[in-house]
Amino acid sequence: MATTIRSPQGIKIGHVDDVQELRRTRPAVVPERYVRDHCERPDRVPTNRSTTQVPVIDMSRLLGRESQNELAKLARACEEWGFFQVVNHGVDRALLEKMEGVAKEFFMLPLEEKEKYPMAPGTVQGYGHAFIFSEDQKLDWCNMLALGIHPHHIRNPLLWPKKPQQLSETLETYSMNIRRLCQRLLGAIARSLGLREEMFNEMFGEAVQAVRMNYYPPCPRPDLVLGLSPHSDGSAITVLQQDLGSAGLQIRKGNDWVLVEPLQGALVINIGDTIEVLTNGKYQSIEHRVVTNKEKDRLSIVTFYAPSYNINIGPLPRFIDDKNLAKYRTYNHGDYSRYYVTNKLEGKKSLDFAKIRK
Repeated sequence: MATTIRSPQGIKIGHVDDVQELRRTRPAVVPERYVRDHCERPDRVPTNRSTTQVPVIDMSRLLGRESQNELAKLARACEEWGFFQVVNHGVDRALLEKMEGVAKEFFMLPLEEKEKYPMAPGTVQGYGHAFIFSEDQKLDWCNMLALGIHPHHIRNPLLWPKKPQQLSETLETYSMNIRRLCQRLLGAIARSLGLREEMFNEMFGEAVQAVRMNYYPPCPRPDLVLGLSPHSDGSAITVLQQDLGSAGLQIRKGNDWVLVEPLQGALVINIGDTIEVLTNGKYQSIEHRVVTNKEKDRLSIVTFYAPSYNINIGPLPRFIDDKNLAKYRTYNHGDYSRYYVTNKLEGKKSLDFAKIRK
């Protein structure tokens, strides 16, 4: 039930329980490694459950006669929220449902089957826990399967599960559709900034795409734990498919955490660190986290879309002037990606890598 975890340097940092197996024992007490410090617990920061909602963008309008109105709406969503839900996005609902089904089927497999695809220390591919680097680090109430998708050379075929049989084929089709969506979204985001539609897609080269499936079992004390620690994403954009049966994603809005309510057929999009750097902070990556539920489990499927590892990233000249000096340096995206995956999730600290020190 427990896995021995070592740091990227090979230092043993303790045993980590498989959360699903732990849940099957129906513990009355949450193990100490999952219990958050008081200041980090979900109920310690207000959660906005009012009528405030993350913006909803209609992709069909972006491509139709109402494109200017929807484009202005997209610009406001990116600048004021960093998150939005997208509808009429072109990904078939049957495919979304099939992907959700095979992902959940994987997590329901016996532990010994899932452990055939272990996530190595300092990496984010395979099954298990990511971003664990110290023995006293608090753990997320979550199991995950993460896989590199594109370009093909980033894949580790040994980590692609053989069961369920349809997982690989479904994931290939799903990822191809999500990739097309990401390219269209980047085109629309570029237009919303007054840039050429193809600017980001051309700049990113052979863009990197990865997927992570997250499974959050019910937790006896959801007030004490987090499903996923607060963080921003290192991608350019991220596409999230939420489980309609259980809300859990929260985003930071000012001093509040806003719950992102799942919408039928919608996908959740968020701005990643790369777009924040390119726009010199005009569009910002937003801190987000996941909370758990006492009665319901939750599944999410996340696609990260980012520049090629050999691309250099820095603020675009049009977003720098005498009143708005460059906030970030130019850096190699591959170097940033390695930095991101070898440090624990901790708010927006990952962007310290790129910030210009004053």
